[in-house]
Amino acid sequence: MAIKRYQALVLWKGGRCMQIRLGQVIAVLTALAVLFMYRGTLDSVDFFFQDKFMQHESTTDNRVVIVGIDDESIQNVGKWPWNRSVHAQLIDMLAQGCPAVIAFDVTFPVPSDDPEDDMELIDAMKRAGNVVMSRYGTFEASAKQGTLEALELSEPFPELKAAAAGLGHINTIPDEDQVVRKSLHTFNYKGQLIESFSWGIYKMFKKHIGQQVNPKELPLDGFNRYHIPYAGGPGQFEAVPYSSVINGDVPPDYFRDRIVLVGPYTVGLKDDYPTPLDYKTKMYGVEIHANIIQALLERNFKQELDWKWNAAILVFTASAVYYLFRKTHPGISFIVLVAMIAGLIFGGKYLYGKGVIISMGYLISFLIISYIVVIGFNYMKELLERRRVTDIFGRYVAPQVVSQILESGEEGLRLGGTRRELTVLFVDIRGFTPLSEQAEPEEIVEILNEYLDLTATCIFRYDGTLDKFIGDATMAIFNAPLLLEDHPMKAVQAAWAMKEGAVALEKKLMERFGRSVKFGIGIHTGPAVFGNIGSKTRMDYTAIGDTVNTAARLESNSKPGQIILSETVYETVKERITAVPLGEIKVKGKEQGIRIYELEGLT
Repeated sequence: MAIKRYQALVLWKGGRCMQIRLGQVIAVLTALAVLFMYRGTLDSVDFFFQDKFMQHESTTDNRVVIVGIDDESIQNVGKWPWNRSVHAQLIDMLAQGCPAVIAFDVTFPVPSDDPEDDMELIDAMKRAGNVVMSRYGTFEASAKQGTLEALELSEPFPELKAAAAGLGHINTIPDEDQVVRKSLHTFNYKGQLIESFSWGIYKMFKKHIGQQVNPKELPLDGFNRYHIPYAGGPGQFEAVPYSSVINGDVPPDYFRDRIVLVGPYTVGLKDDYPTPLDYKTKMYGVEIHANIIQALLERNFKQELDWKWNAAILVFTASAVYYLFRKTHPGISFIVLVAMIAGLIFGGKYLYGKGVIISMGYLISFLIISYIVVIGFNYMKELLERRRVTDIFGRYVAPQVVSQILESGEEGLRLGGTRRELTVLFVDIRGFTPLSEQAEPEEIVEILNEYLDLTATCIFRYDGTLDKFIGDATMAIFNAPLLLEDHPMKAVQAAWAMKEGAVALEKKLMERFGRSVKFGIGIHTGPAVFGNIGSKTRMDYTAIGDTVNTAARLESNSKPGQIILSETVYETVKERITAVPLGEIKVKGKEQGIRIYELEGLT
């Protein structure tokens, strides 16, 4: 039985045959992936791959230096927060070195208890003329895309605000995993556009060197954010302790023409966040500003590819998956999968270097899931094919024979016309025609089914193959399609089991109709051809040849309840049976007679 392989699962439901093709499965999977991409369902996975393979440390810009409010400074200066006069002293010390910008990542929303200290800070800022102060807004828990609107704005107290050369917000909007990947460029507050702290510093630095800025070059997303390409991880940017500057340990000239960021540089001040470079070791807020400023200085902008283009890449990937995975061995498919993932990673990193961010996470996840689905689909296809073969071929052979066929595959079958020595058994019901004249058609069918079920059960029990039912007769072959040791004895055992099993049926019919029926059985061993015999449109799995004809002639010569063996069968099994020689008979189609024996029992 040749099995043609289709790329489809065939299911039966409500009596209808439904084919689920691999292409349809991949199409549904692609549609779901595109939907998830549009809705951002798997953004966390996408972030992971972007962080892992796109973000990497590089050389930090020495034009940016951090003056850190660190543990050493707190130990030397005193408990935080410090007196405003200390900050005034820092600004004066820095101003002597003529830095390009002095920026405080520290807020002063209200005056202190000592107005004189506040005035010292205000005057120092005025003298320096390049101090940028920070502020931050408060937003709703959820916001729609577009320019965000702040509910409240915390900024330096009025006199200090007036003395500042620039102001910028220090708000950040982490992603759902709390990792800071983007910088919020602007938001609105009561009709006023509030620019970011980093952008304000960048503008002032550009002004210091006599250049202009163009905010339109920023690749902003739906929330006015842009990607941060981190150059330095925690501790990578040059940093000096706050106390070392005010004590004179670091000379003012050290800061000439540089951007000086002043901010918390200790865990105790709780201004640290996880970043793509390191989820566990958090980065101080002032370091994040340093990374943003470096990206602005280097014009290192990354544009996220629109989801439609990502979807187009995904559809192309789906087509490749279908053509590469559907007929390939799982081992080779796995190698192809690894190669495609490596290609996506390399391509993603290359494009990232060119300023384009693709949804690598969605594409790689789709590849992995598609591979698993294809493997599962092929497994289910094979499983259903096995069930189909079991269901169809199991009507002809014993279940264990079906299992061997499925395990051996086409090599074990070798169908299409194979010559082999077979043992053929024919069994017919004697007395069935007179009985059918007395019983109703429905009863006849019931009786016939019981007898045929008995013959089939006995054939299967001894590993035979049920070839066909011919009216009230049954034909069985042994030693096909799979090789069967001692097949003549198996056929004899099956015949004797039929005779013994028929006793109960005979008694039942005698009680019901007053008439009994018996089996007549003929068995012969010899060469025959078995396989798919017929036309292209209609074929049967059967055996043909003189051996088959001889077995049929022996059955037709048997009396009710008699089992006739040919001499060939008898010589093979005579040591294990009790049989009576019946002499030689002449059968139709043969010139020479055949010596036959009647089976009387098994020893």
